[in-house]
Amino acid sequence: MTPIHLGISTCPNDTFAFHGILEQTVDLRGLDFRIELLDIENINRRLFTGDFDVAKASFHAALLLAGELGVLPVGSALGFGVGPLLLAARPDTHPGVELLTGEKARPPRVLCPGKHTTATLLYKLFHPGEGTLGQVPFSEIMPALRAGNADFGVCIHEGRFTWRQQRLTKIEDLGQVWEQETSNPLPLGGILARRRLDRSTIENVTRVLSDSLAYARDHRDETAPTMRRYAQDLTDEVMFQHVDLYVNQWTTDLGHIGNAALDTLSRKAHEVELLPPGSPALTLF
Repeated sequence: MTPIHLGISTCPNDTFAFHGILEQTVDLRGLDFRIELLDIENINRRLFTGDFDVAKASFHAALLLAGELGVLPVGSALGFGVGPLLLAARPDTHPGVELLTGEKARPPRVLCPGKHTTATLLYKLFHPGEGTLGQVPFSEIMPALRAGNADFGVCIHEGRFTWRQQRLTKIEDLGQVWEQETSNPLPLGGILARRRLDRSTIENVTRVLSDSLAYARDHRDETAPTMRRYAQDLTDEVMFQHVDLYVNQWTTDLGHIGNAALDTLSRKAHEVELLPPGSPALTLF
């Protein structure tokens, strides 16, 4: 057996895709998975410490660790209409405009779901220098807006489906801005593997994940209890909305379009110096 330390997020699209591995309903091809399910930014941070052999992580983190990690062709979250939303506690505001507190003006407080998330990268690309940024787990952003502890929040995951119920205001769809500027699907995150793994192990991980994804699609109803076990108090309807949005043709195979989108993300981040100069390109296994 080959041990594989695997990190995935608790989001429904990930627990759906990994259902076959989590429940061992597919052939694991001699791989012994030790699985941790965590908030996406916790996974990103631990990749920087050398943790995990394989992980579903943000493409922003992947770009920063391109010398150590490669992207598997299967399992990515990438598409049109999938981007983070910039939400506000009240309408008619903008993160580039100072707010009055009493007689004093102050920069808006903007919460992002983690330093190395692609959501934070997008905010910095499209709103450079705007507001005072704070980093919290994604599940804390909308409650902070409702409580008045932040002025703006970059919301991901199920935030796309639940922000109206929270009586928040959508200022901007950052994914839509990306699409308008690049005409590419937005690459949010993917399955990353350590370059230290041998070729046969990487191939087996790829096959197992492909089998797990195919099993989930063929046994959709079976995946609901797995997703429900880890979801953030979501209804089945919202969980499957999540799956239907984020699990698509590029989850099956990044292909040329997915690679081109990753190249565009890397180029734009380099242009505004959000990646170190001379950093290696992110490659596909």
